[in-house]
Amino acid sequence: MKHSIKKIFQGLNTYLFFVLFIAFLTLMLTLEQQLSFDKVDNLKNQKKLIASLTKIKKDDIEIALIQFNGKSTQLLQEINKLKVLYKYNYLDQYLLENQQEYFDSLNKLEELTKSFNNAAHEYYVEGKDKKLEKKTKRNLDRAFYKINHQIDQILLKTVDYDEQKFVFFKNIIIAAFALMLLATLYYRKALYSIYKDLEFLLYLDKKSKITFNIYSTEVDAIALRINRKTVTTDNPSFLDPVTDINNYKGLINSYSVKKAKSSNFTSITVLEIDNFSKTNRPFSQDIAQGILKKVAYTISLHEQPIDTIARTDYNQFTVILSRATKEQTYKDAELIRESIAELKFNIPGQGPVQITVSGGHVIKPTNTSIEEGMKQAKEILAYAKSTAKNKILQAKDLAQKEMYDN
Repeated sequence: MKHSIKKIFQGLNTYLFFVLFIAFLTLMLTLEQQLSFDKVDNLKNQKKLIASLTKIKKDDIEIALIQFNGKSTQLLQEINKLKVLYKYNYLDQYLLENQQEYFDSLNKLEELTKSFNNAAHEYYVEGKDKKLEKKTKRNLDRAFYKINHQIDQILLKTVDYDEQKFVFFKNIIIAAFALMLLATLYYRKALYSIYKDLEFLLYLDKKSKITFNIYSTEVDAIALRINRKTVTTDNPSFLDPVTDINNYKGLINSYSVKKAKSSNFTSITVLEIDNFSKTNRPFSQDIAQGILKKVAYTISLHEQPIDTIARTDYNQFTVILSRATKEQTYKDAELIRESIAELKFNIPGQGPVQITVSGGHVIKPTNTSIEEGMKQAKEILAYAKSTAKNKILQAKDLAQKEMYDN
């Protein structure tokens, strides 16, 4: 069974979003845990403040009261901080839904804090009287016990909340890890198989005897297309030995195979390299062959499965295009000419040299043979060469010339 590369990459895209979601979830858990640590630190700090309020020296009552007022106020501020922290505790709000319970415990802690502050105040102010000192000390100890007990209860509840969240996230993380492990193994194998498919296409050779089990439907289709494309050139007599594209015989044979596969308009374009012929050889044989190979390769980049290209003379190439409209055939022929004009060759002793082509372009009628179409294209080519280089002319251009001549 072949696999679709498109579906694999769509799945990979979803998988990457899933990984991003898990990373976001992990970040949320980390932030929630940090908030939990902040709560614990806050409560521990309150216990230290409460303990310090019972140990203020009464030698200088004014200094004692200043210290008492500062620390008692700080205690109430710490409780407000806990209320503010809960606003960012989204998991507690939406997962545990413990808002009422949480704020009830803080409100109780606030009441006990106020009672403790009052008991401590009485101890430091009224406790100067020896008769009241024992009574105020007992009240302070009682308030001290109650507030510490409440803080311990909140600490235990915080641990309980964290445990519930941990169990929830533990199950999610285990399930996510299992899914990510399976998905990673699958996509790793799939991507490696796709890479091997592409490597197979890169070294695809019609003469190779190596069999390869193609993994993806797209590469399978491309391979079949390449094989169909190279079938007509299996015979060496159909190939141009310099450029490895069709020669004239290969052109006729390839076109006869492909013409039945298309109902589009067919055009014939004969391209000739400017200032480059058997009688005019400005370059050495090696350089000339290098130029011919490069031009042939550039033309082949624009070839579609139903097109046919060939080197039909020393410096001439014939391009048969099949397109939905006549205009598109000419546009694509022009695109080939422009691509060739962009080529630059560094010739020893001459520097960079630009290679251009001129061409004759005709739309082949269904009742006209390919040979007749090529003859008409060459007539237009001859006119194109006489007017300006690096240009592709059409039948209408030649008709206008004949009209002016008459």
